[in-house]
Amino acid sequence: MLKVNLSAKAYKRLQKGLSNILIEDLVNKNIELNKFVKFESQGKQIGIGYLCKENKGVGWLLSHDVKENINAKFFHKKIKEAKYSRKYYFDHLEETNAFRIFNSIADGIGGITIDYYDKFLVISIYNTTIEEKLDEIIRACVEVYPEVVGIYAKYRYKNPKRVSKFIYGKEAKEPHIVLENNVKYATYLNEGLMTGIFLDQHEVRKRLVNGFACGKSVLNLFSYTGAFSIAACMGGAYKTTSVDLAKRSLPKTREMFEVNGLNYKDHSIVVMDTFDFCNWATKKNKKYDLIILDPPSFARNGKKTWSVAKDYTKLVEAVIPLLTSGGMCIASTNAANVNYKKFKEMIEEALNKHHKKFELIYNDKLPNDFKTISTYEQGNYLKVLTYKVK
Repeated sequence: MLKVNLSAKAYKRLQKGLSNILIEDLVNKNIELNKFVKFESQGKQIGIGYLCKENKGVGWLLSHDVKENINAKFFHKKIKEAKYSRKYYFDHLEETNAFRIFNSIADGIGGITIDYYDKFLVISIYNTTIEEKLDEIIRACVEVYPEVVGIYAKYRYKNPKRVSKFIYGKEAKEPHIVLENNVKYATYLNEGLMTGIFLDQHEVRKRLVNGFACGKSVLNLFSYTGAFSIAACMGGAYKTTSVDLAKRSLPKTREMFEVNGLNYKDHSIVVMDTFDFCNWATKKNKKYDLIILDPPSFARNGKKTWSVAKDYTKLVEAVIPLLTSGGMCIASTNAANVNYKKFKEMIEEALNKHHKKFELIYNDKLPNDFKTISTYEQGNYLKVLTYKVK
């Protein structure tokens, strides 16, 4: 196996528990980035891992044992350990049967994540090097999860031949209905990179199901398939309004209401640009008791572009006139390039500009199934701040 020499600085960093390899860590920066290798530094052994092209990194350390074989046995061990750490979720499958069961380097293997959708798995692959081990990963998954009926792969690296593929067992019926907090959600496991629900938000939705939105009118912006709206409705919201620019959001949100036995006609589902909707609603003097903001990190609408780093303050400013006195705002982002401090400042800048008194009442991050490690800050990307605006 090829030996790759890393800098002394990288050696110290990796000994502290970090596992991502950066381009500046490589002594020879011209090396091919598609190999399983042994890492060393100035004659000292570091461990075994691989080189790859993945976002800003160029590789992952998988084990400090240079004699470790990265094979089906290795993947079996890691996936089994990850399953054990999520015992709570498997003990409550009658309430929630869709969650993350393996979260990249926090569970010991950088470059992959695995999600459980009621006896089906979705493996996300973030680089072509780890993809070479996909057969062994599948074998390990089937051994650790004998109840699994089928497996899908999502290819999340740049320019894949196909972004989603059925790869094992039997295909799921469409829609594949899963439970989360005793609420049904319609998912499509082989429909592009997304499945119809963002699993990392299940604790926020749980609060809505448990009555946080009870008796309230709810505005859900960037609503996608309306998952927040459904959770709020099931938790007692008397009216929800779901707004998303994508045309598919209309039938997808209607379906979410229908699978829960709810009449979507009792609610509003609007296909419209969020800022255009806010302008219209402000002119019509519309008011909402709870507004949910969960935009993508980046989006394009014609010649206009949206990014959290550039536009989130403007978004909060746009919704402030729509809040009732004492209303709530759930502000969320998954943008890894905006840290918690900056995100909080962006929201509160808008509130202060409008001379609003406010109170931060909930501060949510990734749930426990989306395991994180303190040494890899960018892995803890989710920030959800809930404010009461007076």
